[in-house]
Amino acid sequence: MEMVVVAPPAPSRLEDLKRRFFATPLQALLSLISLTIMAFIVWKLLDWAVFSAVFTTTGGPEACQAAAGACWSVIAARWRIILFGLYPFEEQWRSALACVSVVVMTVLSCIPAFWTGRRIALIWGAGTGLYYVLMKGGVLGLPYVGEEAWGGLALTLFIFVTTCLIGFPLAICLALLRRSDLPWISRTTGLIIDGVRSLPLISILFTFAVVLPFALPQWLQGDKLYRVILGSALFFSAYQAEIVRGGMQGVPAGQEEAAMALGMSYWQRIGRIVLPQAMRNALPATINQFVISFKETSLVVIVGFFEILASGNAAYGTGEWRFAYVEVYAFIAFIYFIFVFSLSRYGAYLERRMAVGER
Repeated sequence: MEMVVVAPPAPSRLEDLKRRFFATPLQALLSLISLTIMAFIVWKLLDWAVFSAVFTTTGGPEACQAAAGACWSVIAARWRIILFGLYPFEEQWRSALACVSVVVMTVLSCIPAFWTGRRIALIWGAGTGLYYVLMKGGVLGLPYVGEEAWGGLALTLFIFVTTCLIGFPLAICLALLRRSDLPWISRTTGLIIDGVRSLPLISILFTFAVVLPFALPQWLQGDKLYRVILGSALFFSAYQAEIVRGGMQGVPAGQEEAAMALGMSYWQRIGRIVLPQAMRNALPATINQFVISFKETSLVVIVGFFEILASGNAAYGTGEWRFAYVEVYAFIAFIYFIFVFSLSRYGAYLERRMAVGER
């Protein structure tokens, strides 16, 4: 007769909390003190941000200065300059639609039904083209608006999307070149990658924005915005190339050898065997790199662009709202949080879908 061992029932959530935080009198005391401090901090934040805050512009800045809480009326009064920057007031609907086009393009790209090369290329081509037409104009009866007037959230999204759009394919190329069997190719590529990674991003942006025009002919200089995007894409590709290369190293060598035995060409082996598994292995680090790149778009303010952080500085830069800088930065931080949190949640969804880390 076989003996059947019955496992004890799993502890309830209440029992688990009691075991973790109230197992001994000392733990119970420390837990109560911590909970009291946290409750006090949460109450103070809620009182400042909600209960004692001013949300309307009825009383103007004077009503905010007399209140004990946050002055959210600065957002109601200055939201246009925060979101659209220096873009002409009458044409700001175009900037809003451009932001919507980028968001829709990104959301469609995240749906598995559109995960084919042709559909992704069509979505990104149409979305990027629509953004450019809306922002710059000059066609379809839209007034022309130069890149120097672009700003706010629309500029931040444009820099991020184009950086990833240019930098990701470049990263794959660099990763493949670094795996080359020819020593001079792999070593030269490694030198380029390590050289770019050893430099801070702001120095690369400054070089592409200010120094590079002195070394290029007039016809090759282009607009400063696109030079900065190229510099940002180069920086992104150097880091992402190492992430992709690490994913490739996680692919068992026997799989590529088996593909060679089947007569598959180099590009067939890379495109059908190595890269799909490498990108699966590198998915968590890739999502992290996207998050870092989105936050690093704020550095372009140093080379003279009016992105969302610079727009926020201008929003409270007037004399009447100079005291409301905390609220402005909190609003901008909330915008960053929405995009970064969405990226991280989508990355977690992809990890679950592809079962990353499970073997």
